[in-house]
Amino acid sequence: MPLLALLLLVPLLCLWASLHLRRQQRLLHDLPTSKADGVFIGLVELKGTAESPSPLCSYLAGQSCIHYAWRVEEHWSRTVIENYTDDKGRPQTRTRHESGWTTVAEGGESQDFYVRDDSGAVLVRPQGAKIDPLPFFNETVGRGHPLYYDKGPPTAVADSDHERRFAETGLPLHVPLFVVGQARERADVVAPEIAASRDAAMFLISTRSEEKVQSGYAGWSWFWWALGLLATGVPLFIGFSDARRSPIGPPILLAAPLAIYLFLWATGWIWMAFNSLVGLRNRVRQGWSLIDVQLKRRHDLIPNLVAAVSGLTAHEQTVQTALAALRAQAQATPPGAAGPDFDGLVGSLCAVIEKYPQLTAQPSFGALHRSLVETEQRIALARTYYNDIATHFATRLEQVPDRWIARLGGMRPEPLLGAENFERAPVAVSFAR
Repeated sequence: MPLLALLLLVPLLCLWASLHLRRQQRLLHDLPTSKADGVFIGLVELKGTAESPSPLCSYLAGQSCIHYAWRVEEHWSRTVIENYTDDKGRPQTRTRHESGWTTVAEGGESQDFYVRDDSGAVLVRPQGAKIDPLPFFNETVGRGHPLYYDKGPPTAVADSDHERRFAETGLPLHVPLFVVGQARERADVVAPEIAASRDAAMFLISTRSEEKVQSGYAGWSWFWWALGLLATGVPLFIGFSDARRSPIGPPILLAAPLAIYLFLWATGWIWMAFNSLVGLRNRVRQGWSLIDVQLKRRHDLIPNLVAAVSGLTAHEQTVQTALAALRAQAQATPPGAAGPDFDGLVGSLCAVIEKYPQLTAQPSFGALHRSLVETEQRIALARTYYNDIATHFATRLEQVPDRWIARLGGMRPEPLLGAENFERAPVAVSFAR
């Protein structure tokens, strides 16, 4: 009975693994790829190159990277003599040869890095991420090779053949990356970062393309589905002799568990697909809220920046006017004439010049211009993100079988946004007094 229960549990575990991988694949398919400047709070997908101002140096290959992991294994072999008793009760002896690899040293290191694309860069903290690295180093050497003791421990394992295998993987500098993770606000500056989160459905850093990652999830999903289907028939073959004596006959007894397995898979797939559509609809709504946030930011920020620059401009005008009047009056008064003593104003004029060494508002106008451009870019990126994910959601609702599943929740596509229907009240920039 315990063996039979275990054999019945295996198909359920395979079914769960298949649906879990399929859910991951659909999540990647549903997420639009964001630009670095368009990364907002929440689950995001980003493509770019790995960059770091002070990269790491890998242990074995000595390559510049932002992550590496290395391992040293030592080969061993031995001959084992076993004493046993045969089925007739007679003592017997047999010889068995064993061999294998044992890890004798390992290590690695990771650092925070930036993912850069053509719009900017986003900080990524890789702790807790599933990392899909590239091979850096793989070599098997004997005891006479310099690498054997230079990068390996001085002691040997029991029954060692004095043969070691050195392997290292990592993420080299400037390598193209595909990153999926939870974006949040940085604590040091006003900018996003991607880091591990308990609420995130995925945190992946891969050197493979998005298409290859998705196909990998889909392939393994089908593998576990097929394995579960095969495992469903194992208990039936074990009890096949009893099935022949069963009044319902072997065909029905064999077909019933397979039908139950397929029914559970279909039910689980519908449940998974419906939940993925709900998640996609919520991301569409989140995309709209991001546009609202950026419009609110423009409405609150730009007038304050304009007021600050206007105040600086007025101050500059006042100071320059006062200095020009004093200078003209000083030049018009002949030496020794009655009137104000302008020699006594020299100290005050010097104090004004020292206090305001640069009487120009040009840098402030430049900062205002950059803020205006950045704000409009963020709004455009938020709108692009919304349109991308809303388009994908609408496509899902038209595809079979998702359109039938969407009817269970009464889901409807969301309208796309054009340039004329989301601007809200424009913020006028004017310095008229």
